[in-house]
Amino acid sequence: MMDESRYLRLAQDAFKRVVDALEEVDPSDVDLDTAGDVVTLTLKDGIRCVMNTQRPTRQIWLAARARAWHFNFDEASSRWLDDKGTGAELFGTIADVVKQSAGVELKFA
Repeated sequence: MMDESRYLRLAQDAFKRVVDALEEVDPSDVDLDTAGDVVTLTLKDGIRCVMNTQRPTRQIWLAARARAWHFNFDEASSRWLDDKGTGAELFGTIADVVKQSAGVELKFA
């Protein structure tokens, strides 16, 4: 398991990528709220997408539309991947949720 300081740095980088991707998005389409280790997107159709850190497991958790995903950082690919082995990637999953619920295409740097 990676050490906590590396995990926190990677998690904060992931949060920054989400915030940056929403910088040019109209808040009436996607409203962004950040508080500590939690980023909440309230989408145009009322759906909430919540991303938060899970320090004990060194994961990022994502919840939206009565679904939940747990992402581990994969060192080989440098990506946050779903722990169920589905191939789901954090930023792609967020982009899919936002597109389906708000009709907005997110671009992650």
